[in-house]
Amino acid sequence: MCGKGGVGKTTTAALMVKAMADRGNKKILAIDADPAIGLSYALGIKVVKTVDDVRNNLIENIREEKTDDKANTLHKLDYEIFDALVENKNFALLAIGRPEGEGCYCQVNHLLKDIIESLSKNFDVIIIDGEAGIEQINRRVMKNVDHLILVSDTSAKGLNVAKTIKKVAHDNKAVDYKSTGLLLNRIKDKEEVNTIMNQVDLNLLGWIPEDDLIREYDFKGKPYLDFPKVSPASEVIHNILDSIGI
Repeated sequence: MCGKGGVGKTTTAALMVKAMADRGNKKILAIDADPAIGLSYALGIKVVKTVDDVRNNLIENIREEKTDDKANTLHKLDYEIFDALVENKNFALLAIGRPEGEGCYCQVNHLLKDIIESLSKNFDVIIIDGEAGIEQINRRVMKNVDHLILVSDTSAKGLNVAKTIKKVAHDNKAVDYKSTGLLLNRIKDKEEVNTIMNQVDLNLLGWIPEDDLIREYDFKGKPYLDFPKVSPASEVIHNILDSIGI
């Protein structure tokens, strides 16, 4: 899930996790790749340890020359990543934490990505709520994804970011994906959708209408795991999941 900040990306990601969890037929991993840990908050999940916490601890040990041999280091990292995993009744969540800063250890970062990808093989569906904006596609949490979902509201800035993300992902091979599509949020009516789609060269996955219930959940900070199973937004999310074969 990618898009400009504030377009409802995390909300739609939370609704997608909720919809898949309600179906109860797949093992789901939700990865919160937003430094603000927005998806965790939207789902009402408390995060105690992030992947970045694990990373910083390893880097500190490297600096102090306290690391074991490679096999033991891998074993410890694998355990710590598993320890950072928060398990819910119908899904598990892993928070990445803040972006990598200056002086990063590239080998450590690649190692963690490999471990996350290995962990992901234990699940049927992985949904990643990406960092807002364009740069986040270069900070890949996983090497490959099946569906790159671009989220935007009706704003010109939001749509421009969605178009740019697709172009950068395609031209720079920043993300290896099988399909991509646009999910529109906070839409007034079908005419608004038609106007937008005449201006963008993107596949439309679906559109979520303006919804006072979503506004209430965001305003009050209510967890989307409690969101009604039957609602206009939930119906759109279920239709999108069906259309991409999940």
